[in-house]
Amino acid sequence: MALTLTAETGRAAGSRSSSRLRAGGQVPGVVYGLGRDTVAVTVPWSDLRRALSTEAGLNALITLDVDGQRDLAIVKDLQRHPVRRSVLHIDFLRVDPDALVAIDVPIVLIGEAKQVENRRGVVDHPLKALTVLAKPSDIPSVIELTIDDLDIGVTVTVAELALPDGVTTEVDPDSPVVTGMATRFSVQLDHGVDPSELDDGEGVGGGETAESTEAEAADETDAE
Repeated sequence: MALTLTAETGRAAGSRSSSRLRAGGQVPGVVYGLGRDTVAVTVPWSDLRRALSTEAGLNALITLDVDGQRDLAIVKDLQRHPVRRSVLHIDFLRVDPDALVAIDVPIVLIGEAKQVENRRGVVDHPLKALTVLAKPSDIPSVIELTIDDLDIGVTVTVAELALPDGVTTEVDPDSPVVTGMATRFSVQLDHGVDPSELDDGEGVGGGETAESTEAEAADETDAE
């Protein structure tokens, strides 16, 4: 069910005006979409915070009331202060309840990659959000990915994500979402180095690759 948020028009343009609005508990923003004019608006921060604090988060469906004109909308962009993280500006996109909309959905990792952890590797998560196409009512709050079976050298791609019914994506299916990455620790462990002899300050980095570290570990093993 969409939440209702009332927005006011007629705000003055400019950074000083926006600063005064924010100091007074208002958030400046714009509303656009559905082939209609872009409208500058302000919304009460307290009401906006409640609207975005539901399970749907930033992907919540909002019935936006602008001077009596009600439209179904979603948050298309939200700008935060780099330090205080307060909301500086918000963009609302009017949406057709029966039309597909493109929106970014967070990818949340579920479980623990024990095999990676036990081999002293790291979980690399390069794709933290996926752009999907869905009708407004079908937009998921998150896309979950279970990593219990992840191991070093294994990559989960976009093609392997379980998308809800009615949700698709045009992102390259071969794009990596999460990978079990080798470190100096994991390479040395694979070559029989005693874990107690590993220096916690070391890892694959500083110009070294897992492959070069593997060659070094193999040389050390041969020399013993």
